[in-house]
Parts: sequence; C-alpha cells; structure tokens
Amino acid sequence: MTSLDLHVVPDRFLLGHVPGATFPEDDEWVALVRAPEGLTVVRHASPFDDAERWAGFYGSAHGLETTGVLASVVGPLAEAGIPVFVASTFHADLVLVPEAHLDPATRALRDAGHTVAGPR
Repeated sequence: MTSLDLHVVPDRFLLGHVPGATFPEDDEWVALVRAPEGLTVVRHASPFDDAERWAGFYGSAHGLETTGVLASVVGPLAEAGIPVFVASTFHADLVLVPEAHLDPATRALRDAGHTVAGPR
C-alpha cells in the first residue's frame, strides 16, 4: 500500500451539478468536470452556505505513472463508510468528504498508515 503525507486543506467546498451546461455562468469555481449528463462544479463554500459542505485532503505529489495512490486513500474511506468526491490534478488528488465526516475520515486515513496534518 502507498503511504502518503496528506493535509486537510483550509477551505470548504460545495458540489453542484448543472444539467446540460458546458461551462458555468461565473468564474467562482475550483474544478469542473464536463460529462454527457452535464457539468459538475466544485466551488469554495462560504461560512454562510446552507448546502452540504465538503472538506478536502490533498496529498503528496506523485507521477501519473504511479499506481495505487488514489486507491490507498479512497479504500480506507470506503471501508469506514465515508462518501468521497475526487478531483484529480496533474500532481495529486483532492479527496473531498462531507465536512461532518472529517474526523472519522482523518482517523481512517491515519489507521491506514497515512500521515494527516491539519489545515495549512
């Protein structure tokens, strides 16, 4: 198994789906995924948002040829019954969990051998 140095990003996020859209109407997004069913949008959450907020774990940089990195993170979270949403970058993966699950997610990742630091 791959052991990673993860940190909890200080921001919180909102997830949204816009059916039929190809691009959001604003530029307040963090990540976009365009698929046949529409656009998935990840945005920064404000402290005043009523929607479900998501917390993120971001890991050590790794090459695209490195195998098992994402599985080493989402596997323990799945075993703990914690939902995830993943936004991958060229260098690493942003693994989001519902904010209410942040503490059990942190424990599950540490129990799996990862190092988890607080927000930077």
